[in-house]
Amino acid sequence: MNIEQHPRYPLTFGPSPLQHLKRLTQHLGGAGIWAKREDVSSGLAYGGNKIRKLEYIVPDILASGADTLVSIGGYQSNHTRQVAAVAAHLGLKARLVQEKWVPWDDPTNDRVGNILLSRMMGADSRLDDAGFDIGIRDSWKEALAEVEDAGGTPYAIPAGASEHRLGGLGFANWAFEVAAQEKELGLTFDTIVVCTVTGSTHAGMIAGFAALEDLTGVRRRILGIDASATLAKTRDQVARIARNTTALIELGRDLRDDEIQVLEGWAGELYGLPVDSTMEAMALGAQLEAMITDPVYEGKSLAGLIYLVSSGDIPKDSTVLYAHLGGQPAINAYHSLWP
Repeated sequence: MNIEQHPRYPLTFGPSPLQHLKRLTQHLGGAGIWAKREDVSSGLAYGGNKIRKLEYIVPDILASGADTLVSIGGYQSNHTRQVAAVAAHLGLKARLVQEKWVPWDDPTNDRVGNILLSRMMGADSRLDDAGFDIGIRDSWKEALAEVEDAGGTPYAIPAGASEHRLGGLGFANWAFEVAAQEKELGLTFDTIVVCTVTGSTHAGMIAGFAALEDLTGVRRRILGIDASATLAKTRDQVARIARNTTALIELGRDLRDDEIQVLEGWAGELYGLPVDSTMEAMALGAQLEAMITDPVYEGKSLAGLIYLVSSGDIPKDSTVLYAHLGGQPAINAYHSLWP
């Protein structure tokens, strides 16, 4: 395994902190639950999981000579906010395509939360009526061409940084960070629970923990909770990115089927719309731990964790790590959920 060959540009405070969720653990009466808090791991515009991905992409950006980062997401994209933050940090421009991925009719949806922060940081953030899809978008290609036509030098960052060839490295390295923290604490997380949509956060974890398994013999369940509501596409994308990442870190073997698990049941029918289990999970996290989650991503993965622990699918003697990927700024656009 060789991740050190890939340069990393630090954008975080250091290892993201671990939080023992004691009251949630007691409430569920099952496995011990911890959270790893990507939402408080960086000083760049509230952080989040995409900052960790961008740490491995920034060296390529700088080597390219680009002056404009071009990316895409929904109106309330956490990813585009983090791209805008990194652009500001590096002294670059950001051109963001914000598509209408979520049929959410709040009149402030395109003016508050993530998109507001991106605009505060100087990003050229423009709305597009196209709906949700995790694939490569024509609107993004057009934005890249537009920057070139205006004499700029664009750098292409796809949605979630997931289709970027380096997109999985950040969370492959995360796995080794977890292992170091386990050693300090004297425990082992046998189960990791993470939200998955465009896939490279989950895929990077799969690759990193596969490498750790080969080094240490410790086998873990890496459970991706689908929040895309396009399950087949997401499963395929996670598998593809995970295998690409194992090649980059020179794992030296193919991944087993049991190492790639994307679970359905908590996404609802459409991306970005909360369902009852989402709201119940968000309430539990907030009221028991003051841990704030959002209705698009973390509320859904937390709902999955709560069910898996409560049902016994995750056994009582397990020690579970919940990957909190951020996303709280989007809550502003969902204020009507709490009248």
